[in-house]
Amino acid sequence: MRAAASRPPEERGLDRDSVRMLAATPDGLTDAVFSDLPRFLAPGDLLVVNTSATIAAAMEGQRAGGQPVTVNFSTPLADGTWLTELRAGLAGQRRVRDAVAGESISLPGGMSVTLLCLLRGSDRMWVTAVDTPGDVLFALARHGRPIRYSYVPDQWPLSAYQTVFARDPGSAEMPSAGRPFTTGLVTKLITAGVMIAPITLHTGVASLEAGEPPLAERFSVPESTARLINLARASGNRVIAVGTTCTRAVESAAGESGTVRASGGLTDLVLGTGRPARVVNGLITGWHDPEASHLALLRAVAGPELVRAAYEHAGQAGYLWHEFGDSCILLPLE
Repeated sequence: MRAAASRPPEERGLDRDSVRMLAATPDGLTDAVFSDLPRFLAPGDLLVVNTSATIAAAMEGQRAGGQPVTVNFSTPLADGTWLTELRAGLAGQRRVRDAVAGESISLPGGMSVTLLCLLRGSDRMWVTAVDTPGDVLFALARHGRPIRYSYVPDQWPLSAYQTVFARDPGSAEMPSAGRPFTTGLVTKLITAGVMIAPITLHTGVASLEAGEPPLAERFSVPESTARLINLARASGNRVIAVGTTCTRAVESAAGESGTVRASGGLTDLVLGTGRPARVVNGLITGWHDPEASHLALLRAVAGPELVRAAYEHAGQAGYLWHEFGDSCILLPLE
């Protein structure tokens, strides 16, 4: 039975690092809380974290005839257009299914968007021309709000959607695996000998239908992080990604031998049976609806049996799903 977290843990009387955490290893499953994380890591382990900050990517507008609509801004493209998704009404809870190419939508601040064409292979993501008197990110910061879905009935401030690592604005939705970290917990990890290295991957909208591949996303793996990853692997230490975003970025920068090089740009990498993880051998993740692309990535790192056991236990034990929910660390055999 899956139960969604409908509000941030701070609004439920918890610290960020007091959410529940399932530690899943081949030796068994352990129920813990996130602040217990140092118990499950060893000196020399390398955590890879995402420095992307969440933007206020949802903007309320009007279609022709005055129909209210929410435009979710996902990813900027090289030619200046954006990938966007339309949601019905100002709450944006339902997909818009009757939009057509050429349609124009009015937005606040003298801004408008025009739908050019559907993204190839998608029936909901639009390549969109943006007409704005200024910078799109500035307009979103002024007039937008965080994207939310029906399991979160109330609006929360953008700060609720930022992780302690957030530095570089660009994610349409929070890289939520990093949310339970606090400055105090990071200090404990570092003093225990656990290393931390940054990457940046700006997430697109996450409301994928079952069977849809993940969208291409912008990423950057700096030279210093590539060196630390290669050193950890050469020393026999674990490389543990904080979230599927970090996994995708690191694996996009990895060659066939597993050597990681400084890299960046758009990645459309999909991990799964045909492309297993070459570098990442541990993963911290939240609990999300088991759509194909998410579970395929988890299995590519941790193996199908460990992922299945973890999800079965989480459902039975009442772990909370989604971005404000509980956590899991998957540690397969080294």
